[in-house]
Amino acid sequence: MSEDNKVKGPASYFPSIEKKYGQPIEHWLNLLAGIPDKKHMELVAWLKKEHGMGHGHANALVAHHLTVKK
Repeated sequence: MSEDNKVKGPASYFPSIEKKYGQPIEHWLNLLAGIPDKKHMELVAWLKKEHGMGHGHANALVAHHLTVKK
């Protein structure tokens, strides 16, 4: 893959998130969409506590979710 085609930002974590946690990204984004009125770090903490997700993976999902949500 060339540098121009390389996935960057939060989406670069998606393949490893799907592999490690066994769910498609859409699953995680749907869960986040069901939790209104929480701030970024509150959502990160929720993914970590309730789903055993690592900080980097949780942060990437939340960052993507909040960007797309706007």
